[in-house]
This record gives sequence, C-alpha cells and structure tokens, in this order.
Amino acid sequence: MNPTLSQQELLNSTHFCVIVPTYNNHKTLKRVLDSVLEFTKNVIIVNDGSTDGTGEILNEYAYLTQIHHTKNLGKGMALRNGFKKAIELSFEYAITIDSDGQHFPSDIPNFIAEIQQQPNSLLIGSRNMAQENVPKKSSFGNKFSNFWFKFETGIKLSDTQSGFRLYPLKLIPKLFYTNKFEFEIEVIVRSAWKGVVVKNIPIQILYDPAERVSHFRPFKDFTRISILNTVLVINAILYIKPRDFFRKAKKKGFKKFFLEDILESNDSNFKKAAAIALGIFIGMSPFWGLQTVLLLFFATILRLNKVIAYLSSNVSFPPFIPFIIYGSLKMGSYFVSNESTLVLDSSLTFDDIQKNATQYIVGSLILASVSAITVGLLSYLLLTAFSKKRIP
Repeated sequence: MNPTLSQQELLNSTHFCVIVPTYNNHKTLKRVLDSVLEFTKNVIIVNDGSTDGTGEILNEYAYLTQIHHTKNLGKGMALRNGFKKAIELSFEYAITIDSDGQHFPSDIPNFIAEIQQQPNSLLIGSRNMAQENVPKKSSFGNKFSNFWFKFETGIKLSDTQSGFRLYPLKLIPKLFYTNKFEFEIEVIVRSAWKGVVVKNIPIQILYDPAERVSHFRPFKDFTRISILNTVLVINAILYIKPRDFFRKAKKKGFKKFFLEDILESNDSNFKKAAAIALGIFIGMSPFWGLQTVLLLFFATILRLNKVIAYLSSNVSFPPFIPFIIYGSLKMGSYFVSNESTLVLDSSLTFDDIQKNATQYIVGSLILASVSAITVGLLSYLLLTAFSKKRIP
C-alpha cells in the first residue's frame, strides 16, 4: 500500500527512521522490509546473529543501514544498538517494527500523524488481543505487563508489549540494564519516570501461525520480566513515588497541595474514608517490611487515593509501635490461649513476642480490622459533615 500524497508530505515533515530488529525471520523479513520501504528509505536493520537465510536476504538491501551481530545478543541489545545508530545519524524519532510479519507498515503514517499532534511522546501500537489466532499466553502476558506498568508509573495502557512503537530518541534514557525481551518494558517505564508521555495508538495485527516465528522463551523470559518488575516496583516505591509526591507538593505549595489534592480530591467521601481505613489496617497489620508494597498494591487495585492511604498507614510510626504491639497482644489474649503466661507490662521483650507469635498475629489482625472500620467510619462522618458546611 503506497502512501497518499498527504501522507507522504506528513512523512517528509518528520525526521524519523524505522528500526527493524530481526533474528531468524527469513520467511517474513523481505515482505516487511519491502512494505516499510513504501513509506521511508530511512531504515536501520539490526541482524541479531541470525543463522537462517537472513544474510542472503539482506544482501539485496545493501543500500540500507545495517548492523550485524556475530551472535544472538537479544532483542533489547538489537534495539539499543539501533537507537545508537539512529542518534548518530541525527534522527529525531525511531519507529521500531518486528520482522515476524505481525505488524502492518501501513500504520506508520498514523504514528507520524500522532507525533505531530503531541511531539516528544513515546507511542506504543495497541493490538486487538481478542482477535483470532492471538495466542492465549500473549494475551495473558500483556495483561500482566499492563498491570505492573500502571503500578510502577500510574499510567493505564491497553498494550505494553507491542513491538511496533515510536521513540523520541533524545528523551529516552541513555543507559539501560537489560538486553533481551524485558528491555521493552524497562524503556517505557523509565521513560515515563523521566516525564515522557507514554500512550497507545491503535494498530492492525496479523497472527499467521504458518509464518510467524516467536523467540520468546516462556520460562526464561517470563522469569527475567518478573525480576525486572520486582526491581522497578522497589524503585518506584522507595524513590519514584516519593520523589513525584514531593515535587508536586513543592511546585504547588504544601498547604495548597494538601487541601486540593488530598482533602479536596475528586474522590467521594466514601472512597477517601476507605483509603484512610486501608492505611490504618495495613499500618497496624503484622506484615512488617511489606506494608508499603501491600498498601500501594491494594490502593491500586481498589482505586483509592494512595497519598491518603500512605499518610494513614503512618499509624505505625516508630513511637506508636510499642502501643500497637501491646494492643495486639492484649487483643490476641482473648482469642488465643497460651500455656505460658504473658505479662503485658514494661518488662515485655521481643523474645516474649516471638514465643507468643500466634497470639500477636491474631490480635494484630483483629485490632487492625476493628481500628480500620472505626476510623474509616468516623472519617466518613467527619468528611460528610465538613462537606455540608461548605455548601452555601
């Protein structure tokens, strides 16, 4: 499909290239390259150590920029080297397209049209994962990736694994830590952390079982992706989310931020109270070391205000911990009988708590639940009363 005149003018107005990473896709490579060349001659091919007939096919395209790896280094490294070459050639944007034939190069003008509307964005083609022949493992993997991307960045996307993308070369991170399939997750998460707009645009998709060759190794690559997401989540919790919180508060002014973004958020009084209750429950629960992770996880799942929940969870602030432990043991004593007598006074030690762990855990969960319900209900009543007073 040749571009229309208006499309060609649009393509000429943007300084972009197309990067085609390929590894043992000789059945579809020529078709993909010929289709891409209908829209631009600015093509960078990265042959990632192919052992099939890829080399012979690429001899026909000697006039195009080519990078050859002597051995297979992984898709991430192929893309990284493609980006490096694109930057050396002074391109502003790079569109990446897989060589397995699943994407339609006729969607390239749509990427360029979108980037004209919102320059410097990182665009990810959104596939219809419900259509015929889409492997179930691909659909599951995409949903899994979408969830963690939202958790790590706060951005909701319908497709985070599509290889058909447009990258703003000058804005994406310069250094990366991954080389294989998980690179495509790292680059969008870390770009979002830098403030780059990351969004989906719809694309066509073709899954032909007779031609398509997937190099995704379910166990190894899923393990790599899981490890990467673990690292990204820890980084998001310990650095990115606190950083963004204080940046926003500082920019707006802490008092104004507290009043507008927390107390006067668009959430209903019920959801605000629920966020407070969640924070109280997690803060008093016995999940020491995991409280922040659990808090953000459940706040995301339940779509509750993370700031309110986090502030409420500080009920477990160090000065209050002895009182929470004491209350938990006291509450647990009504439900768990111990052979040893536990004296709940100033002589209580951590050894005593360990010997009565069941009593502590049961009491802690009960105390956390009761406190969360009580504080949540009181918060709802106060917020409702406060809202009525503000109505003229």
